[in-house]
Amino acid sequence: MTIWNPTLDEDDGSPRYLAIVEALDRDIASGRLPEGERLPTHRELAARLGVAIGTVTRAYAAAELRGLIRGERGRGTFVGRHVSTNLPVGDSGERMPPGINLGMTWPLDQENPDLSVALRRISRQRDLSRLLEYQPNGGMGNHRLAGVQWLKRHGVSVDPDRVLVCSGSQHAMLVAIATLARPGETILTEELTYPGLRAVADFLGLKVVGLPTDAQGIDPGGFEAACKAHRPRALYWVPSIQNPTATTASPMRRREIAAIAETHGVPLVEDGIHHLLLDRAESLAWTGNPERDFYIASPSKVVCGGLRVAYLTAPRSLIGDLSQRIWATNWVVSPLAAEVMTQWILDGTAEETLERKRREARNRVDLAHQFLSAEVLRTSPNGYHGWLNLPDHWEHADQFAGQLRQRGVNVTSPEPFYVGSNVAPKAVRLSFSGARTRDELAEGLGLVASILDQQPALGPAIV
Repeated sequence: MTIWNPTLDEDDGSPRYLAIVEALDRDIASGRLPEGERLPTHRELAARLGVAIGTVTRAYAAAELRGLIRGERGRGTFVGRHVSTNLPVGDSGERMPPGINLGMTWPLDQENPDLSVALRRISRQRDLSRLLEYQPNGGMGNHRLAGVQWLKRHGVSVDPDRVLVCSGSQHAMLVAIATLARPGETILTEELTYPGLRAVADFLGLKVVGLPTDAQGIDPGGFEAACKAHRPRALYWVPSIQNPTATTASPMRRREIAAIAETHGVPLVEDGIHHLLLDRAESLAWTGNPERDFYIASPSKVVCGGLRVAYLTAPRSLIGDLSQRIWATNWVVSPLAAEVMTQWILDGTAEETLERKRREARNRVDLAHQFLSAEVLRTSPNGYHGWLNLPDHWEHADQFAGQLRQRGVNVTSPEPFYVGSNVAPKAVRLSFSGARTRDELAEGLGLVASILDQQPALGPAIV
């Protein structure tokens, strides 16, 4: 049995039993308490800490619920096995296979803010109980004001009454498109698009038409032709570090698309999920029409993904309809999650986290180009992913992805993204943010580079 004499943090006003749980968590994470180590009995630990036995009993019970420890009848209490709750899933919602993850754009969780600091500050608020109550569907007033500040970072200036708080960008997309289109109607998007848009369209019974793109994103001529041919209800697009192609539209291209949308009365639903990763993101101000268009500003990729908070701005005339759809799909975003994000936006934590993630993303993009040239790998300087065009001897992208998977590296084939009318391009998306470390990323990129120039192995592709 270990002689464990924890140091309790009693400065934050937490109950003593929770201080014991936090001490367990810290010491297990640091390796001071290895898996399988036997812990002091309730009576022994209570005596060491000068607390009641019931306090230790309550602490051990709470720690066991967290999976930190396990009790064995007749033997004692032992440090439990650390089980990661990060079970990565891909863009289509499917669990990622084991191996080096170059397939999923995970938002660099190692750079996330310290949640415990925010929760301690929130716990000191006098009106804390309000966060346990039902709130307006569009979000509490102070949470919408925080959304105004976050939207300003995207170059979008709006009043609080035109900001709605949603449960992440996927929810905001669903709410916006459900307000604009009815089953059987058509929406437009890039011919290679975020799979979440396809899922929303399938859920709502909508037709999706993919638009041709170039190095700056949507081709204006193709967009205008589709407006005339299909009478679409909306265009969903990601003009900043587009997923999966990593393209970014110039200010002129953004104005061209906005002008065509204005001419044909097609609302734009712009998703700014990666926008703040850009250098001088504020210089690419929103070109939308506030009386027609929508903008989604989510902190999920640049601050953290688990809180599920995003900000949606829309025409004032549709705010009531959008609020009703938030009520129908989610009732209201968790006030506690929105309060944490509000605090981080207002106290500068969100901005500091964004800068850390941008630096790490830039380092990873630079690392990628040590293995793969800009001629074959399109990237954004601070982006989380790149688009790798395959040489002619690779006839199928899934064959390339399958041979990488055999070697323990996961990449994403184009099929989940493709909504065009022809054959999906011969390319794969590489994630730079899914690997846990730069060394792991370098190992995966080295394997990608080595296989890229090889001839495909004989036999059927592994898919």
